[in-house]
Amino acid sequence: MPIAILGPTASGKSGLAVAVARHLGGTVVNGDPYQAIQGLALGTGQPDEAERDGVTHLGYGVLPLSARPNPTTFGGLVREWLSTCREPVLVTGSGLYLRGIWNQLSDLPEVDPALVERVRRWGRSLGTPVLHRFLAAVDARRGSELHPNDSARVQRALALHLVTGRPSSELLSDVGSGVPAPWRVLVVSPGREARRDRVMARVATQVQAGWVEEVAHLLASGHVEDLVALRPLGYGAWLAGGDPRAIQAAVVQETQAYAKRQATWFRNQLPRAPHWDPDAEPLEAAFERLGLR
Repeated sequence: MPIAILGPTASGKSGLAVAVARHLGGTVVNGDPYQAIQGLALGTGQPDEAERDGVTHLGYGVLPLSARPNPTTFGGLVREWLSTCREPVLVTGSGLYLRGIWNQLSDLPEVDPALVERVRRWGRSLGTPVLHRFLAAVDARRGSELHPNDSARVQRALALHLVTGRPSSELLSDVGSGVPAPWRVLVVSPGREARRDRVMARVATQVQAGWVEEVAHLLASGHVEDLVALRPLGYGAWLAGGDPRAIQAAVVQETQAYAKRQATWFRNQLPRAPHWDPDAEPLEAAFERLGLR
């Protein structure tokens, strides 16, 4: 019976997944598209050897920087990984990609690369907040779901609308909802203030571990276009340059806003899923809610 450990970034879900997989003799399977990309280990929080603690992990750092994952194709890839494992423990913080993994999304049309590039040029010339206002005018639901500075998703939503004439929220609408059988899930849910503190500590650790150097290496290796196209969380601020302390503060703010949206999604879209607060409850409580004790 597969298990999904869900929750916002920096919540502690990766550590819990390792504990659960160790208990079951299973494998931790990545469900985050950015953690699947090579070269983004520090900035995306791919677990290192110490964090893996001898437990087998699958799907981390396996796709090239030229990859452009979407919920449908990446979902199919994760399902392949899951099928190869005994006692898989899926970890993801992305609700949309989780729907793709659970095959709960409508088929998305192919978008001509020329149209994608045209929308990107609009974003560069007008700014993402302006594109977000355009999106909200044609698709209020998707506009309300996306942050005005979330350039990659805003641009994709507009491109989908332009190629189909339909709101992207309709195209992304669920063909199923809730937790599908036979999955068991647990949402890792620190309190609001604890979540903010955790994000701040995580970003500081990433910077100390060499995130700035990771970005510099990617730039020197000619991967600027890949980073611009992928838009992984936080990398845009480092690409823009400036005072390192100001950049780090901006990354913390961006990540905290993202974590808040993640927590809201899981609360609203999976209202019956059990939650676990790692700062207020023992590990045994998480195991009990997963039916492991």
